[in-house]
Amino acid sequence: MGSDHPGVDIPPGLYAFPDRGVSWARWLKGLPELVHDVMGEWQLTVDGRSRHGFSALVVPALTADRCPSVVKFSWAVDEQEHEHLGLAAWRGDGVVQLLRNDPDRGVMLLERLDAERDLTTVDHVEACAITAGFYQRLHIPALPELRTLSWYIERWTAELAAMEAKMALPGRLVEQAVSLGRSFVADAATDGRIIHGDLHYENVLAAEREPWLVIDPNPMSGDPHYEAAPLLWNRWDEVVATDDVERAVRRRLAAIVEVAGLDEQRARDWTVVRMMHNAMWCLQDHPDGLDADGRWYLAMCLRLTEAVQN
Repeated sequence: MGSDHPGVDIPPGLYAFPDRGVSWARWLKGLPELVHDVMGEWQLTVDGRSRHGFSALVVPALTADRCPSVVKFSWAVDEQEHEHLGLAAWRGDGVVQLLRNDPDRGVMLLERLDAERDLTTVDHVEACAITAGFYQRLHIPALPELRTLSWYIERWTAELAAMEAKMALPGRLVEQAVSLGRSFVADAATDGRIIHGDLHYENVLAAEREPWLVIDPNPMSGDPHYEAAPLLWNRWDEVVATDDVERAVRRRLAAIVEVAGLDEQRARDWTVVRMMHNAMWCLQDHPDGLDADGRWYLAMCLRLTEAVQN
């Protein structure tokens, strides 16, 4: 499938989510026209093959003055609603530079980075240290427009406590995550700093302005300790391959804590909460039973929850 604008192809992968409902279908249907309109209005020339993520189309482009850039067309989801606010607040300090923005249409013009090289190309412990090195630059005082992490955690903790399928999870881990979640909701330190929300290895790309820059934030007003967990659960096969899961998790967490100056126990507690929420969503997404991928993912969530506490 393609758009009406010469050289812009909409990747077939974006059409592989038929169960996302009316909003997604409407966005997909209007995407070719939106791409055509924006490329023309912003005087952009296509400069490579389009890519897509979970809910966005990214088109490499040249501006009228031949500046390499990318145009990101995003479907409206809660987590990404305030991406442009975070990027504007950070002003390119450690993150991709926002060049132009149309929040009403979900479109941003961004600095071009090297999409072929991310932190999966670096040793996993070193990659943890590199990513944690961005934390203090990113975790500036939060904007009032951002949703609070405590708001999300209160909702997700209530879901975990009430979910009918929780008998598929170890009861003591559910109880622990619910107790920690409620404590975090009541803790003033849970909110107050801009956090990325999804900072993992593939969201740090090679660049010219700096060796690495951060992309794709889901900005919230939150707690910097919330950021560590994705660096522990991603590249899990490499953790397992060490034949000592606890030690591998400990090495990753130690690198993050040391570089970012975090409290280790608080980072551990947030990891427990996040992993049990991930386990909950895995079960919710498979109401008729887990397939092989689902069983692998659920086992990973539970194994990491245990390992991070040992």
